[in-house]
Amino acid sequence: MTSPSPAPVRATLPQLRECPGCGLLQQVPALEPGTSAYCARCPTILRRVSAHRLDHMAALAIAALVVLAVMCSSSLMSVETAGIRHVADLFSGPEELVRQSMAPLALVVLFVTVLAPLARLAGMLYVLIRAHERHPPRHLRRVFAVAERLRPWSMIEVFVLGVFVAYVKLGDLVTIGLRTGVYALLVLTILLVWLDSALDREAVWERLDHDDRPDALPRAGPAGAVGCETCGLVSVAQAEHGDCPRCDRALHPRRRDSIQRTWALIIAAAVLYVPANYFPVLSVVQLGASQPSTILGGVEELIHTREYPLAALVFFASIAVPMLKLVGLSIMLIATQTGRSGWLRDRTRLYHVVRFIGRWSMIDIFMESLLGALVTFGAVITIQPGVGALAFCAVVILTMFAAETFDPRLMWDAAATGASARTVAAGAIGD
Repeated sequence: MTSPSPAPVRATLPQLRECPGCGLLQQVPALEPGTSAYCARCPTILRRVSAHRLDHMAALAIAALVVLAVMCSSSLMSVETAGIRHVADLFSGPEELVRQSMAPLALVVLFVTVLAPLARLAGMLYVLIRAHERHPPRHLRRVFAVAERLRPWSMIEVFVLGVFVAYVKLGDLVTIGLRTGVYALLVLTILLVWLDSALDREAVWERLDHDDRPDALPRAGPAGAVGCETCGLVSVAQAEHGDCPRCDRALHPRRRDSIQRTWALIIAAAVLYVPANYFPVLSVVQLGASQPSTILGGVEELIHTREYPLAALVFFASIAVPMLKLVGLSIMLIATQTGRSGWLRDRTRLYHVVRFIGRWSMIDIFMESLLGALVTFGAVITIQPGVGALAFCAVVILTMFAAETFDPRLMWDAAATGASARTVAAGAIGD
C-alpha cells in the first residue's frame, strides 16, 4: 500500500499588506507558485510565492546542518614554508585573535560564521518539522521570528569570499592547500542560498496561524491599521497599541525614534571609519621586519601583483560599501527631515541596496582572521591582525544596525506632509 503523495503548492489567497518600503496599505491578489507581487508605489517586493513545499525546505535545512557540522569538524586550509606546516580550521581564526588580545573581534567572527548559522538552521528546521502538526504550538512563531532576525548575521556566503581572498594573498608567501572544510563551506553556501531564495516565509506564518484569514481582511486599509514588521500581518483591531495577534511582537505604526537612533549609529560609524582606514588592519613580519598594511594598502598590493578582479572586490567591499552606507543613509535622513519629495522611488531602492550590501564588508575581517591563524612561522614570517581591523568591524556592525533602525516609510510620510503643507500655503496665498 502506497502513501498518498503530498499536496501540491496551491495559489495563495488575497490579503491586505502594508508595504515595508513606503507604508502603502494595499490588497495583494491571489498569486500562483513561482510568482511575486510588488508594491504599487515603490520597488519593494510584498510577497514571493515559492513553488517548493515546506517539507522540501526542511530537507534543505537538514542537509545544511549536516554540512555545517562537517565544516566545523574539518580543517579548512594548510600552509607550509621552511619545512614548517600549519593547519587551520573554522575556530583557528578566533583563537588567534584571542591570543592577539582581540577577543571582541574573535567573538564577532565566531558568532557570524558558526553560532548564528547554527541557531538559525536549528530554529528553522524545528519550525518546519512541527509546522505539519494539526495545531502547531504557539511558541513556534517566536522561534521562527528569532530565526528570521538572525538571517542578516549568518554570513557563510561572505566567509567564502574571505577564504578566497586569503587563499590568493597567501599564494605568494607560502605553499597552501585546501582541505575538506573548504569544500564543505562551498556546499553549505549553495544550500543556504537555495534555502533563502526558495523559502516562502509568508506560507510558514500562515501555516503556524490557522486563525489568520487573509481573505477575510478588508480590501482597503482602514485608518490606523498597522502591518507587523516581523510577520507582515495587518492588524485592524489593535492598530494603535498592543502586540501582533500572530507573532506577539509589539506593534508600532513606525519604528520608534528611527531618525535619532539612525543618526547616532551613523555618527559613531563615521568616527570609527577614520581609524579603520588610518591604522593597519594587519602586519606582515618577515625576517624581523614588520610591514603594516591598511585596507587601501592591501588593495594596492593586489594591484601590484596584477590581481585586478580581487583588488576590485576588496576595494568595493571594504572601502566603497562602508562609504556608500554612510553617505546613502545620511542622504535619506536629511531628505526625510527636510520633507523632500523628489526621487522617492530611487531613495527606497537605495535603502534596499544599503541594507543588502552591508554584511559584505566583513570579507576583509574574515581574511585577516584566517591569515593570522595560518601564517605564524616565528621569525620566518608571521601575519598579525592590527587595531584597524577592530575599528573596521565596528563600522560594519554599526552601519548594519543603522540600516535596520532606519524606517524608509518615514521618507514617504515626510514627503506627503510637505506636499500637504505646500498645498495649504498655496491656498492661503491665493486667498
